[in-house]
Amino acid sequence: MHIFPQLRKLEEKYAQELVVVGVHSAKFPNEKDADNVLRAAQRYELKHPIVNDTEFEVWRQYACRAWPTLMFVDPAGKVIGKHEGELPFDDFDALLGQMIAEFDAKGMIDRRDLHLKPDALEDETLAFPGKVLADGPGNRLFIADTNHNRIIISDLDGAVQAVVGSSAEDFIDGAYGSAAFNHPQGMELVGNIVYVADTENHAIRTIDLSRQTVSTIAGTGEQGMDRRAIGPGAQVALSSPWDLTHHQGQLYIAMAGIHQLWRLSLADGVVQPHAGTGAESIENGPLATATLAQPSGITVGNDLLYFADSETSSIRSAGLDPVIGRVATLVGIDLFAFGDRDGVEHHVRLQHPIGIEWHEGELFLADTYNHKIKRLLTLTRSVQTVLGSGATGLHDGTGQHATFSEPSGLSFARFDGDRPDLLYVADTNNHAVRVADLQANRVWTLELTGL
Repeated sequence: MHIFPQLRKLEEKYAQELVVVGVHSAKFPNEKDADNVLRAAQRYELKHPIVNDTEFEVWRQYACRAWPTLMFVDPAGKVIGKHEGELPFDDFDALLGQMIAEFDAKGMIDRRDLHLKPDALEDETLAFPGKVLADGPGNRLFIADTNHNRIIISDLDGAVQAVVGSSAEDFIDGAYGSAAFNHPQGMELVGNIVYVADTENHAIRTIDLSRQTVSTIAGTGEQGMDRRAIGPGAQVALSSPWDLTHHQGQLYIAMAGIHQLWRLSLADGVVQPHAGTGAESIENGPLATATLAQPSGITVGNDLLYFADSETSSIRSAGLDPVIGRVATLVGIDLFAFGDRDGVEHHVRLQHPIGIEWHEGELFLADTYNHKIKRLLTLTRSVQTVLGSGATGLHDGTGQHATFSEPSGLSFARFDGDRPDLLYVADTNNHAVRVADLQANRVWTLELTGL
């Protein structure tokens, strides 16, 4: 998914010379469903045709071994290049430029329009909301309206108070109405500042709720691949930051693009890696030598960081101390062990979890591709489904009779015993925010008013 923004830019730059054909050879069962493939194409705003290669036939014909694999095919249909893994935009651009110049000189490029018509997304109030952040004492809810490139601020009942961001896909600081994001995801509230993981801008932004302004505190706007970078936030390139959590002056970042956790000091603005080598795997051990796989959700509790390690379908922990801290795995086994099975420790199977939230000594998980919300007890490492039947849908109701569609973000509104805490869910593919009262075992859909 991290290559999609680069492809979009290249398709725009070389609109008459480049044809992209996506071949979707799914790792996870949920990704093989044609409707889910369509929703994913809409979420990532893909305009090119996609082949749903459910049986890996095309994968085998092209001898692919890794996601993503780029195959370069000349105008005569001959494979002239292959690249496994991500490719920085500048390198990608230079390579295509050389190929286009070569075949243009031979008169082989056909610039006629293809007249492609992508499946349009219906106009929705929200568009693939990725994360939510609930503030019980302040009666506020922050919604990352991801594909509308904005943050919506409402009260906990859905009455909209403010919209942050112009909805333009851009990288602009300034007042609420003129600032711009690019597919924002996770948020964290510290005092009167909301920190935002501005994922496709590869940046950490701040929303000053008093001044009603947006600023940038980390990231250059370009994707970084340096897994050992350290320095002032504004000078260090980040890579698809997906979620945030705060503890004692440190903002911890789930850096999905390079399979690491990072930390940003709010005191001096220095950003640096915290856990993971950058290799994609599931090795435990000291922070500096452990390996992660697309961490996409992060929370803090019990003096530990807990994170949803999405590509290994696992829930893991990382110590806070940068010297003696270690990474451990609570549930999950490896990159290719996934499913939908409650239980204890190694018997548990999840499918690409993206959201995680600590609440009163327990972890709550958005088991995204299983369309469920689950509870994990950290002492026993036992997992139990609490919400969702596992079917894809938008049905309110009690507990496991309710349905979701790829829920990706969780946040509790805490009321300090005055009333039951409420769990807010970014129900991403339903373009909705759901609310759950776990004491009453009831789920309903939040109605946003005033937009």
